[in-house]
Amino acid sequence: MKKDKVLSIILGGGKGTRLYPLTKDRAKPAVPFAGKYRLVDIPISNCINSGYNKIYLLTQFNSASLHNHIARTYVFDQFSNGFVEILSAEQTNTSTSWFQGTADAVRKNLKHFRDQEADYYIILSGDQLYRMDFRKMLERHKATGADLTIAAKPISRSEATGLGIMATDADGMVTKFYEKPAIDLDISDYKVNKKYLESSLNIKADHSNEYLASMGIYIFSADAMNEALSGDETDFGKEIIPGLLGKKRITSYLFNDFWEDIGTIKAFYDVHVDLASVKPQFNFYDEDMPIYTRRRFIPASKINFCNISSSLTCEGSIITNAYIVNSIIGIRTIIESGASLDGVYTMGSTHYESEEQKAENARKGIPNIGIGRGSIIRRTIIDMNARIGDGCRIGIDDIPRPDCDTENYSIHDGIIVIHKLAVIPNGTIL
Repeated sequence: MKKDKVLSIILGGGKGTRLYPLTKDRAKPAVPFAGKYRLVDIPISNCINSGYNKIYLLTQFNSASLHNHIARTYVFDQFSNGFVEILSAEQTNTSTSWFQGTADAVRKNLKHFRDQEADYYIILSGDQLYRMDFRKMLERHKATGADLTIAAKPISRSEATGLGIMATDADGMVTKFYEKPAIDLDISDYKVNKKYLESSLNIKADHSNEYLASMGIYIFSADAMNEALSGDETDFGKEIIPGLLGKKRITSYLFNDFWEDIGTIKAFYDVHVDLASVKPQFNFYDEDMPIYTRRRFIPASKINFCNISSSLTCEGSIITNAYIVNSIIGIRTIIESGASLDGVYTMGSTHYESEEQKAENARKGIPNIGIGRGSIIRRTIIDMNARIGDGCRIGIDDIPRPDCDTENYSIHDGIIVIHKLAVIPNGTIL
């Protein structure tokens, strides 16, 4: 039996302005995630676990750290024919513009994709947290004879404003599609087909699942995608999908497990707090479908006289006499005596400082990388290689914290973000 040729395409997104300052010096897919991963590890791992190991990653902004991570992490043996390859926006004889949208990014790289002679293309987002076996979605695509299959999640009306909403018939064939309907728009004729919902997921329709949202995960048959991208439309949700209605067979694939779009600072923070809880919604401990990342040869964490609960501590950290709750401690994080963290995600460090470097820091009045003695921190994201001095109070005091972006820190939705490489002097109050 002929094996399906499947090519996976991960969209790296634009400037990532909603995740600023985490995207200040890196592409959105390269943002450190859950202490030891990068955001891009999620879609790549889903592809590998599904048996699809020919993967392209499209990006155009701050891609150096992303290139570094991909090159050090995803190395397949020469007999597998697998690869993870980054395609950045480039000037050619026919185009001098950057990617103008999701569809435009794929269109401008079709010449690279066609070399793989794929039967099917899987289009994925680079900033979502979920676990999915794409083989089941492809089975649905083939069984219905679809040209395009859209992964769909049942949601409430209040959740629908930021997502593409689709209507289907009783067999799940898409009949209507509307991108990001305003909260005051009447979309009652888009309500989920109850027969389809009940037969597919064995659940009853109610206010929590009365609409179907596009997850931004698509499977195209190769010929259909080539035809769909023959024009100049720039976005899948706004233009391509609505334009295919009535012309191509479009079906939905229902998914009702955990899925989260983590494109904003608040969503990014909330997901991390949940990951540190006793029973997180997303399970990193699934051995059947693991999440892969770079293999690092660093020692186990050293924890001395600490009180730590509902938290994750990653490899290579050294934590002394600290109180830590509802937090994620990233790789090589140094936390000095008397520090207290509550609801903090610290991304850690890329290296350890030598004793000579620490002595030089002291002479210059610069804190060491990590969190200093007696510092108390709440509701904060601390980016890589940040330096927080002794006796700091961050997110503790009852003071106004309007949204802002400064040299060393930002505040978004009440969440403090300490920038990568930031220096926070001793005794600072934020």
